[in-house]
Amino acid sequence: MTTINVKSRFEAKLLRPAKPETDASWAFVVLPKAVSAQLPRRGRTTVEGTINGQPFKATLEPDGQLSHWLQVSPALLQAANAAIGDIVALELAPVKKEPEPEVPADLENALANAPEARVVWNSTTTLARVDWIHWMTSAKQPATRAKRIANACDMLASGKKHVCCFDPSGYYSKAFRAPQAQDQ
Repeated sequence: MTTINVKSRFEAKLLRPAKPETDASWAFVVLPKAVSAQLPRRGRTTVEGTINGQPFKATLEPDGQLSHWLQVSPALLQAANAAIGDIVALELAPVKKEPEPEVPADLENALANAPEARVVWNSTTTLARVDWIHWMTSAKQPATRAKRIANACDMLASGKKHVCCFDPSGYYSKAFRAPQAQDQ
């Protein structure tokens, strides 16, 4: 993996997710592998950039294929004067310092009730916390999520600073994918 803090420029088609859940107004772009290879990691990565010249900051998601995908909000679509199906010009660069992730309420409550885990959590790196949260939030079932939170507190309390057996890129486990695009 090459880590180069350069701005990548490329064009991509804005895709509509086939299963947008409750909001069908967002779009997504799958990054070319060569662009993704310029990023510092295969897992979640925060970037700054532009789409059709409109600035944004976002966290890219892993696609399970050693690349990433970008969710484009309805507000960003409008600001960039773009619509689903358009070819847009993008510029991306990794942020200088990964922002601290927002801790989900259920994990925050669990850490509040596990002081030993909280001490180790507070001593981990930002990227380690990103991976812990990604592991927990990637659970598809509420019971799995609850179990991962309990396991995270146990592992942290035992001194583990990184979640074990978790591939944040999804490549080896195929846990992550870009959304499937709707036929257009």
